[in-house]
Amino acid sequence: MNISRKQLVIGLSTLGMLSLVACQSMEQGTGQKASATLDSRSGSQAKGEVTFVWQGHDVLVNGKFSGLKPNAEQGFHVHEKGDCSAPDATSAAGHFNPGTKDHGMPNSAMSHAGDMPNIKSDANGNATYSAKLHGFAVNTGPTGIVGRSVVVHRDPDDYKSQPAGNSGPRIACGLIK
Repeated sequence: MNISRKQLVIGLSTLGMLSLVACQSMEQGTGQKASATLDSRSGSQAKGEVTFVWQGHDVLVNGKFSGLKPNAEQGFHVHEKGDCSAPDATSAAGHFNPGTKDHGMPNSAMSHAGDMPNIKSDANGNATYSAKLHGFAVNTGPTGIVGRSVVVHRDPDDYKSQPAGNSGPRIACGLIK
């Protein structure tokens, strides 16, 4: 099979454009959705429902929670494994961190992909949550959260202690699907 130089250049150019399109689609979403139902762990009464919607380079995270400590903040993170089977949710492993970054403020250049703002509960221990985040995708790729878990912690995340923000025991956990 003989390929001319011109055919080779055209073929490589086409391959390059396809690669560029593939890379762009991994970093940007167009409405892909995932959700998680969080069940109580560590003897708590905490529960919740969370949705993730990919919007361009950001992911809109919305949630509703109950059974939280009243008038308090709780740490909230995406964890590496989609396994909430342990009574204390340690089966979910550590924070989702595909970029091997330090723990930090959500959406900062130096934070885990799984770092999210704290949940703030009302006087009845209920909370409504909304945040627009980046650093992860709503798919099963290397930066994807589908198949991982989302965890509520008992204490607020201080956004500086390594590796997890000193947010205490895991009080609710759910599989992202």
